[in-house]
Amino acid sequence: MAAQPTEATTDPGCRVLGLRERKKQRTRDSLVEAAHRLFLVHGYGRTTIDEIAATVDVSQRTFFRYFENKEEVALAVMADAEDFFIECLRRRPAEENPLEAMRASITESWRSLGSVEHAGPGSVTAALELFELIESTPTLLAAHLRHTAEQERQVTVILAEREGLDPVTDLRPRLLAAVFGAVVRLSHLSWTSDAAAHQVGPDGMIALIERHFDQLGPALAGSWRH
Repeated sequence: MAAQPTEATTDPGCRVLGLRERKKQRTRDSLVEAAHRLFLVHGYGRTTIDEIAATVDVSQRTFFRYFENKEEVALAVMADAEDFFIECLRRRPAEENPLEAMRASITESWRSLGSVEHAGPGSVTAALELFELIESTPTLLAAHLRHTAEQERQVTVILAEREGLDPVTDLRPRLLAAVFGAVVRLSHLSWTSDAAAHQVGPDGMIALIERHFDQLGPALAGSWRH
């Protein structure tokens, strides 16, 4: 006898999902995946919400239950990856210094999203494919930068809480969050221009992130002259 589906499963954040939630998640994933494919084939500007909905065989009304607009569905993969990073950062051991915690969190999140369990529309592969689309689409780039600014705010709050600091009077959490965001963005830009990194997929992205972090200390405090 074939195995019967269980009534509950878990999401990447280890949250138990009931049958109804799983169905909703599948619909959302299908919309994101369809939008992703259409954007990559036809371009963001030429793709309509009606086309995305039709690909999944749902109504426009159903689309708007999950996303406010085309921009939101386009950035859903990146937003999910950013949320996963925030979860990782919140779980890091208290004895780690702030930079160690952030570095470990970003590599952990990319490795997890690149695993077999994360091979769907929210996977690291999908996120990597979207980088070039975002960079070449002004409206998406502007929206992505707004999301990045919000993530920096969240990171600032988390770092301040970890260290028992007031982020209003102590500049260190905000400053480190901004520097961290710049390192990650430069890693993304390096990936889009590095054909060799493309060929090794998620591992290439992780290697680029590690290489950029390795250079952070020397760039900030080391001598640039040999």
